[in-house]
Amino acid sequence: MKKNILVIGGTGKTGRRVVEQLQKKGVEPRIGSRNASPSFDWDNKDTWVEALNGIEKMYVTYYPDLAVPGAKEAIESLTHLSIELGVKKIVLLSGKGEMEAEACEKIVIDSGINYTIVRASWFNQNWSESFFLDPIISGEVALPMSDVLIPFVDANDIAEVAATVLLDDSYNGEVVEVTGPELINFKDAVEMIAKASNRSLNFHDITLKQYIMGMKQLQIPSDVVWLIEYLFNHVLTNPNNQLVINDVQRILGRKAKPFSEYAKTTASTGIWNQVNIN
Repeated sequence: MKKNILVIGGTGKTGRRVVEQLQKKGVEPRIGSRNASPSFDWDNKDTWVEALNGIEKMYVTYYPDLAVPGAKEAIESLTHLSIELGVKKIVLLSGKGEMEAEACEKIVIDSGINYTIVRASWFNQNWSESFFLDPIISGEVALPMSDVLIPFVDANDIAEVAATVLLDDSYNGEVVEVTGPELINFKDAVEMIAKASNRSLNFHDITLKQYIMGMKQLQIPSDVVWLIEYLFNHVLTNPNNQLVINDVQRILGRKAKPFSEYAKTTASTGIWNQVNIN
């Protein structure tokens, strides 16, 4: 089977799900990751040419986020190389309400290549595959800005949308916004997780300064601390991020997955019922 589609970040939260969605559609994509063959490493441009060789379309995620320093330059270099090597289309995963991410989007949009931008809200999977998991396991969840409403979106919905627009050129030139079907806050999310996992979870409303200090005390890498502080300070409170957009339903013909359904499905895996050994 031809491997003319590249999924950069093909082992990450959305990337591996995009790979699965493409496989369901009978497409076997090339996985862009450090451990793949050929490998793709954002920090080593020497790997890019071989990874892009023979590729017509690609899904692009930048780790850890398009907002971080260096992302814009990397996206610019990759976009120009893609055009040189004959890539016909880029689907870029972006973040809603991030000015830096929109600068990266503009590079792709202005390049002349066919594109679809997929702008995502905060992921449900942050609670099971990312920085909110450990507090859930510990039973003590301390977060700032607990009253801010967020249209949490499921990574599976993001991936299904991305795979669809990757294969369907009728979405070329569009900026697609993927959100969940409802607005909830952090307290709501924790309550739903507690109910689904049959656990007692304590929620503590703290300041952003306290949260940042706590992460530093836990010796979380400085670039991760910077990103989370940026997301809370500039993205979470952006009014554009507190809107439910129906692009998931428009593209997939069904409603986006509600957080309660995500919580129920995820609880059944036992991920939230691990014994905390710290």
